Amino acid sequence: MKQTHNSVFLSFLLLTISLHLPSQANASRSSNITDRQALLEFKQAVTYDPDGALTSWNSSLHFCNWAGVTCSPKQRVTSLILQGYNLQGTLSPHLGNLSFVRSIQLMYNSFRGGIPPQFGNLRRLRTLNLTYNPLGGAIPTNLTRCSLLRDLRIAAAGLVGKIPDEIGLLSNLEVIKIGTNDLTGPIPDSIGNLSRLQIFSVAYNHLEGQIPDTVARLSSISQFVVGVNRLNGTIPLSLYNLSSMTILTLVYNQFGGRIPHDIGFTLPNLVFYGNSLNWMFGPIPSSFCNASKLRDMNMNRNSLSGRVPDCLGSLPNLVYFNAAANNLGTNSSGDLEFITGLSNCSMLQELGVGMNNLGGSLPDSVANLSARLDQFDVSMNLIREEIPRGMENLIGLNKFDLSENSFTGRIPSYFGGFQNLQGLWMQGNQLSGEIPSSLGNLSQLNRLDISDNRLEGVVPLSLGSCRQLNLLDVSANKLTGNLPVEIFRLSSLSIGLNLSRNEFIGSIPNEIGNLTNVEVLDLSHNFLTGEIPETIGNFKSLKTLYLQQNSLSGSVPQALASLKAMERLDLSLNNFSGGIPPGLQDVQTMKYLNLSFNNLRGEVPTKGIFANVSGTFLMGNPMLCNGVSELHFPYCPTKARSRQKRAATVKLIMIIVLVSTFSFISILGLLLHYKSRRSKKKACDEDSALSHFVRISYKDLCKATNGFSAENLIGSGGFGTIYKGVLEQIETPVAIKVLKIQDKRAHKSLLAECNALKNIRHRNLVRILTYCSSLDRQGNDFKALIFELMPNGSLEEWLHSDRNLSLTRRLNIAVDVASGLHYLHDLCENTIVHCDLKPSNVLLDVDMVARVGDFGLAKILSTGTAGSSSQRKSSTIGIKGTIGYAPPEYGMGVALSEDGDVYSYGILLLEMFTGRRPTNEMFKEGVNICDFVKAALPDAILSILDPSMFVPLLGPRNRGVVGRNAMEVGTHGLEIEGMTLTESARDCLVSVLEIAVSCSTELPRERMKMADVVRKLTSIRDVFVASTSIRRQPNPERG
Repeated sequence: MKQTHNSVFLSFLLLTISLHLPSQANASRSSNITDRQALLEFKQAVTYDPDGALTSWNSSLHFCNWAGVTCSPKQRVTSLILQGYNLQGTLSPHLGNLSFVRSIQLMYNSFRGGIPPQFGNLRRLRTLNLTYNPLGGAIPTNLTRCSLLRDLRIAAAGLVGKIPDEIGLLSNLEVIKIGTNDLTGPIPDSIGNLSRLQIFSVAYNHLEGQIPDTVARLSSISQFVVGVNRLNGTIPLSLYNLSSMTILTLVYNQFGGRIPHDIGFTLPNLVFYGNSLNWMFGPIPSSFCNASKLRDMNMNRNSLSGRVPDCLGSLPNLVYFNAAANNLGTNSSGDLEFITGLSNCSMLQELGVGMNNLGGSLPDSVANLSARLDQFDVSMNLIREEIPRGMENLIGLNKFDLSENSFTGRIPSYFGGFQNLQGLWMQGNQLSGEIPSSLGNLSQLNRLDISDNRLEGVVPLSLGSCRQLNLLDVSANKLTGNLPVEIFRLSSLSIGLNLSRNEFIGSIPNEIGNLTNVEVLDLSHNFLTGEIPETIGNFKSLKTLYLQQNSLSGSVPQALASLKAMERLDLSLNNFSGGIPPGLQDVQTMKYLNLSFNNLRGEVPTKGIFANVSGTFLMGNPMLCNGVSELHFPYCPTKARSRQKRAATVKLIMIIVLVSTFSFISILGLLLHYKSRRSKKKACDEDSALSHFVRISYKDLCKATNGFSAENLIGSGGFGTIYKGVLEQIETPVAIKVLKIQDKRAHKSLLAECNALKNIRHRNLVRILTYCSSLDRQGNDFKALIFELMPNGSLEEWLHSDRNLSLTRRLNIAVDVASGLHYLHDLCENTIVHCDLKPSNVLLDVDMVARVGDFGLAKILSTGTAGSSSQRKSSTIGIKGTIGYAPPEYGMGVALSEDGDVYSYGILLLEMFTGRRPTNEMFKEGVNICDFVKAALPDAILSILDPSMFVPLLGPRNRGVVGRNAMEVGTHGLEIEGMTLTESARDCLVSVLEIAVSCSTELPRERMKMADVVRKLTSIRDVFVASTSIRRQPNPERG
């Protein structure tokens, strides 16, 4: 009976299984079809497959055997890996149907169109890697439903939007790499829920806010990388307590505060520490020496102070140490003792402590540094004495920067043994002696700058062996002899060749034509003679050619017109003769042309650069002609007319003369009578205006200016020419403005200037010392005004030349000019309106104090007429002032007023801090400089600032031959070898620009008063000076 019962049960079981198997098989087949269809939809969305990665995806093979596909034993897709095939198209949402997939890795392709939300259906997904695809779009919130996800990598994918708050739901996440995107917003607090997280990398985004305190719960974190964002505030101390941390990168944000003194004890496993380009202050903690695994320490461009810890030598694995651009050191003899300790770091490859306050001398122990040392930078410090012996052991040196210190003695000959050296910078020291010929052994050298020293002798011929050299600068020394022909055979020179400000003699060799790729060539301020070789036309890339202040002669070569990349050409103060090559006007890239003080003759071209009066300088060539009023040259002689036409013209003239004679005689008496009355009034006005001053004779001025020689000429304006000289009566250098008597406006200018200045004294106004009203040697009327000499020229020259005006000096000048105008408007007995405020009328004295000058258009308003211009009207036709700086109401008949000066001051302020003239070509179609700045305030000011105000703080290696060539304003903002601003500098500049915008508003009644401007600007400047200001951006390859 029992056997029968077992038999029945077995039969029932077999029947049940047989009934169930077909349905299970059908379900499995259905699932397989779903996976296959999902893959086919993925292939269908691929529009380009250059490597044929999906060729095997066809019906001849089972989909589990398709390239990049892995299946489970039950033939369910578990992974899809197609890396680096440059596939193009979109990610099919049908991939969300691969319900058993654990890994999707499609990095290094070109998928677009965002991440499909259907990826949130992949509940078994562990790894998602879509790095390096131009996907775009936001991180789908649905993705946080993949609760088993461990590894999320979507870097460099063009992602936008915020990091989802729901990311904290992915409790199994171990890796998050979403850097190099355009993500915004804060780091979510929910990040603290990811207790298993080991790698968190969000660098190179636009994240804002502070690091959340919840990071304290990331107990497994090993790498925390948030560099190059907009994060701010202090770094949570709890972050420094995560002892498993090996990589901590905080670079290029706006973090402030101190580095914890016990960081080396709380982060003992630290390998990489990057905290550069922030606002950190205080000392470098000596506890770093306890983190014995430290390999890379980057803290450059902060405000760190104090000594560099001597114990760094206890870090056996240290490879990189960069603390440049801080306030380290106290200019004392012990500042460099830490170098002795570093000699124990046998793996050290980079040592950067430039741009600090390190004093003393380089210790002899520098010779014991690692032979692996690749970069050594102590530039822009206060280091003294000679370069120590024994450094020949540093055979691995690639970049060696000793520039901008006070090194003395000779350049060691052993430098020629640095066979790997590519960059050597020693400019701005007090080195003497000759240039060692051994430098010619540096076959890998591409940059050599030894300018601004006291070097003597000749340039060694051996430098011609440096075949990789692309920059050579030996300017501002005492080098002699002929120009080295061997140097001109270095076709590798591309960045620049600067031999200026030495004592070279002889002619320019024909071999100069070999420099076909050079961009900047400067041979100025030497004693060169002869002609410019025609081979100069071989240049393909030349942008700047400076040959001024030599004794070159001959004609200006026609070949210069073939240099289509030329931007700046200066041939002034030579002996060139002949005409100006007409082809120069066809060089479309030319921005600056100076041919002044030569012996040029003939007609001046009128197009191209010659139409840009502010960029063309031709003075001191009396035989030039043109007739264009702005150039102040006479008309060129016309060609003789044919005799026949002349005879016909004579007949016509005779008829006209006969008819006109009677009329002429009739009005002659009236004219003579009127002229007599006018002359008396003019003389009376002049006597009144000049009675306050002691008169100087023409002979005195002639003697003071060496006969009004070209060497004493310092400028030329609309109403006169300005010379420098020394008067015996005054015994100090003066500026002598000789008026153009033939121009009636010049006399009005003289009266206006004297009336405005005769009774005023202010440190920010140019003072008239005396005057001259006499006859010259030919018996012609001669009139001149004598002013204090401003040796530093005009603000115009500083803003729009290769000179660099720092941010602090611009602030001082802004306050100076405002103070001068405030005095004229509010503190004089009668209000004085300048009427022509612009950079060329702001002069700088020996201490760089700004003085407002050129009162030729000034107007004295009586007490009753002072006030708002909106209350007064004028019938005067025409605009007083200069286009771009004159207020708009002057063109509509509104009378002169203080408000007009305020407008001009606002425009001047905008030009000072943006570096752009109000007449710049970019300001057209209804957009002016004021609109341009308003659009950038307050968040985008980096994109409009004049980068040259920060050049004094750039490292010497980044300045190039011409400072401004190293800077550009790109579409993403200010890029000066990567410079940015501290909060104090940013706030200062925003405030200044807001004042400028307020001053230059179109409605006069809405403009600020100069008293308020002075008060606010003074406060802004004082706050800024009391704080730190500028930092540079990081090298993207380094933290």
